[in-house]
Amino acid sequence: MNYPSIPPFDLDAANNARTRQNQLTKPPGSLGRLEEISIRLAGMKADPCPSVSSKAVIVMAADHGIASEGVSAFPAEVTKQMVMNFLRGGAAVNVLARQAGASLTIVDIGVASDFDPSLSGLLHRKVAHGTLNMARGPAMTRTEGEKAIVVGMDVLAGAAENGLDLIATGDMGIGNTTPSSAIAAVLTGLPVAAVTGRGTGLTDAGLAHKVKVIERAIALNKPDPKDAMDVLCKVGGLEIAGLAGVMIAAAARRIPVVVDGFISTAAAMIAVGLVPDVRNYLFGSHESVEIGHRVMHKHLGLTPLINLNLRLGEGTGAVLTFHLIEAASRIIREMATFAEAGVREQG
Repeated sequence: MNYPSIPPFDLDAANNARTRQNQLTKPPGSLGRLEEISIRLAGMKADPCPSVSSKAVIVMAADHGIASEGVSAFPAEVTKQMVMNFLRGGAAVNVLARQAGASLTIVDIGVASDFDPSLSGLLHRKVAHGTLNMARGPAMTRTEGEKAIVVGMDVLAGAAENGLDLIATGDMGIGNTTPSSAIAAVLTGLPVAAVTGRGTGLTDAGLAHKVKVIERAIALNKPDPKDAMDVLCKVGGLEIAGLAGVMIAAAARRIPVVVDGFISTAAAMIAVGLVPDVRNYLFGSHESVEIGHRVMHKHLGLTPLINLNLRLGEGTGAVLTFHLIEAASRIIREMATFAEAGVREQG
């Protein structure tokens, strides 16, 4: 499969942003990570004074055959029910996207049941009716995995048609922390128990069962940690593949990607495994309570911007982080320099 080329991080723009930050009416470094964000934005967008006025969220929805193994506290039909809630505007991500002034795109990339084709507001891009049970064989074929990545790239291209400054990734799929933990375990080399959490709220017994199921799936499928596509197809998910495609296509257009929680970060691991330079266009939004999330961030070299003990998914943490990233952009674009303000500099 051919992927688009990723432009290099623009060091000149980043250095110019750093210089401007040091000329603004404040002690150098006094705005801490807001300054770091603006410098990274500048390099990503090849613009020393980057704007993030146009923001969007893409939520990929899919089901997982592994859910039949009892790895989630919720039944699989909740995936479709939550998609309908998104379309009615009643989910947390709807509320937060409205607050942030961000558009919201909902994609059926692999929900197990069908939606009315005339349903307004839903992108019908189903690759399969969910993945197969990875505890009994590969989750999907290579053809399905590649098709789902292409769906993600196409959806991002459509969202960017009229200009896009910042994209957040979101997910919906009952059971999807299980493939995400499997991806984390394979790509980091850590034991499954070290990267597997309670997901939607499993009991101690449920968590122990989940760990055993993932261990069995990995032992059966033997995914190659040096081959991200092999890992994706054997123990991944369709929404994970779609989000990886979103990230690859965004990086190719110099659009910064705000990675949400555990599932989105699993997708980022796949995207970077497929196209390593995607890493330069990622912001880690928050640190989930899922125990494997910190390990994922370390693997990707990301430092999350907030920690609010979130574990919902949907893109909620990423959308909350939009406010910080926009603040960083506005600081460097709108704040006066010492010379402009007629204020005497330090020293």
